[in-house]
Amino acid sequence: MSRLLRDVKDSGAVAFMALLIFAPFLGLQLGDSDSGNLTLSTRPALLAAAVGLTFAARFCFLLWEAHRPPRIPALSLGLAKSGKYAAPALLIFAIVMPFLPGIKNASIDLGVLIMTYVMLGWGLNIVVGLAGLLDLGYVAFYAVGAYSFGLLSTNFGLGFWECLPLAGILAACWGVFLGFPVLRLRGDYLAIVTLAFGEIIRLVITNWVSLTGGPNGITDIPHPTLFGLKFSMAGGPGSFAGFFGITPSPSQRITYLYYIILVLALLTNWVTLRLRRQPLGRAWEALREDETACRSLGINVRNTKLTAFAIGAMFGGFAGCFFATRQAFISPDSFTFMESATVLAIVVLGGAGSQFGVVLAACVMIGVPELLQGLQIYRMLIFGAALVVIMIVRPRGFISTRRPTVALGKAKPISADLIAQGQG
Repeated sequence: MSRLLRDVKDSGAVAFMALLIFAPFLGLQLGDSDSGNLTLSTRPALLAAAVGLTFAARFCFLLWEAHRPPRIPALSLGLAKSGKYAAPALLIFAIVMPFLPGIKNASIDLGVLIMTYVMLGWGLNIVVGLAGLLDLGYVAFYAVGAYSFGLLSTNFGLGFWECLPLAGILAACWGVFLGFPVLRLRGDYLAIVTLAFGEIIRLVITNWVSLTGGPNGITDIPHPTLFGLKFSMAGGPGSFAGFFGITPSPSQRITYLYYIILVLALLTNWVTLRLRRQPLGRAWEALREDETACRSLGINVRNTKLTAFAIGAMFGGFAGCFFATRQAFISPDSFTFMESATVLAIVVLGGAGSQFGVVLAACVMIGVPELLQGLQIYRMLIFGAALVVIMIVRPRGFISTRRPTVALGKAKPISADLIAQGQG
């Protein structure tokens, strides 16, 4: 009985805080009178419903916390093992999707958007999931890659394939440039510095009008070609449709872009998986678990951090270069903090360090809001509530195991799994 009373008091306190927060937004409404003046009206029923739902949600959560079954680490391990079968099936589906009967261009374009964020998530996963470095300014490297291609193509006439490696190299250089000042920082302090770095890059490209075009951005960025063949609706010689003698169609360029980002994403995944089994990848995992112990083992923490920032930034630069050629227009509005927050949410929701988890989280974070477009303003409310429920049920992400890539003998549980067992 005492626990029930405590839960009621806790839920009442949360409901009172919700009342203070919701009162000016839901309880009051501005309107126009017949004379054209603004009027202020109240909506007590809506406010009471919101507060009541908050009280009920908090009370149900407390009851669930008290009676839920113990957490079983084997559940997360089972999800991780299921990726061995689900990942190949998902890859086969991704390869054949543009040729499925009845597929629309909008669906292929949504696939391009999802895989762009998958690539960004895998790049940030190197920094956050493997090395354990909280980076809130990853959008800076995304912007460097996009503006590198935009400036090189418009000023020097270079194409996408010439600029792609250059964009990655330039983004990697900026990753090293960011890494040096933050070598001694960790946790919240590192997050604040990386957040500031992302804002610095955005302000530079906004105010350096003579170079970047400022708020107007860069236009007429060329689309990628296939061995010199352009995807033009006019057809004719020099075009993809004219060379193969087929009718020009918008789906041809969208499909080509789809396979470009698919190959780039798979390249990111392949390099990450290969590096995880190398000494560098094991050093990242050691740094993630305990930096002090990592130093005591003789691992060069400075080089380990710098390589994580550089390689993660390089893949962000590749994604930025692809974004520029896909949109044919870039501006500072495309590289705000919300992009970094979205990519970081994908990594955390999928499970830090999990490659397959990032794919699942990207499909949820990017695909679901697009599919709920018909619900207009309510789609983000539904989506936000679903994320809250997911993070309550699985606070460490979809695939929450975090075991060493290489172990001597039988793999033993590490700190994250031991904590989960203790909580169970």
